[in-house]
Amino acid sequence: MKLVFSNENHLIVNNVKNLIEAQSIQVFIKNEFAQGALGETAVFDCWPEIWVYDDADFEQAEAIANDAQSEKSGTDWICTKCKETNASSFEICWYCHYDKSH
Repeated sequence: MKLVFSNENHLIVNNVKNLIEAQSIQVFIKNEFAQGALGETAVFDCWPEIWVYDDADFEQAEAIANDAQSEKSGTDWICTKCKETNASSFEICWYCHYDKSH
């Protein structure tokens, strides 16, 4: 087993886990419920971690995790409904939920 990815944000960790599992790679999350130990242990020791079961899958899983966290090129867009600025990765306005394609 090898550590593939760690982040303080559970949503990010679970998203990366789902992306890796979508490629039929078996992984598990370690420290998923360790936040309660904050103060007793170091902050970084409480971050959820994604571990791959089979070491042979490590490089592919790591590439998926890195790709998921890399900035995608593109320009921000302005919602035509509410005029709010949205990141290029958003397809729906974060503020008013208006679809970018309209």
